[in-house]
Amino acid sequence: MRLTTKGRFAVTAMIDLGMRHERGPVTLAGISERQKISLSYLEQLFGRLRRQGLVESVRGPGGGYCLAKPLPEISVADIIRAVDEQIDATQCGGMGNCHDNKPCMTHELWSSLNAHIYQYLEAVNLDQLVRGQSEKQQEEQQEHRVLGTAEIKMAVTG
Repeated sequence: MRLTTKGRFAVTAMIDLGMRHERGPVTLAGISERQKISLSYLEQLFGRLRRQGLVESVRGPGGGYCLAKPLPEISVADIIRAVDEQIDATQCGGMGNCHDNKPCMTHELWSSLNAHIYQYLEAVNLDQLVRGQSEKQQEEQQEHRVLGTAEIKMAVTG
């Protein structure tokens, strides 16, 4: 079981979009540059996100992508499902045919883990992730300002 690049990149791109959505449409080229994700890969992901109603495209000059729902209404699970990402710890893809067409001895354990993972991903929404990332960036900017001020003081007094 693992979350593939598709799911990770989709969540990352949606956080980037969420951080900039109030300024108008966000270009995939901008997301690609900031997040170091291939533009063609983003185009594929955003096609799927659009079809699932999570983003809307805006054509023409100044175009790009906008969120189709408010930040708190988009869960991480929504994003992962939209790009056809499967998080499954079972060997059988949840079919229950792991061992001689019957559930294996650990099938219920792994099925339960899947349920817990999805419950967690449903509970985390884009608003939480965007706020967390914004706070982190503000802390880094503040730290940068403090370090810059300390360097200036050292240069003046040194």
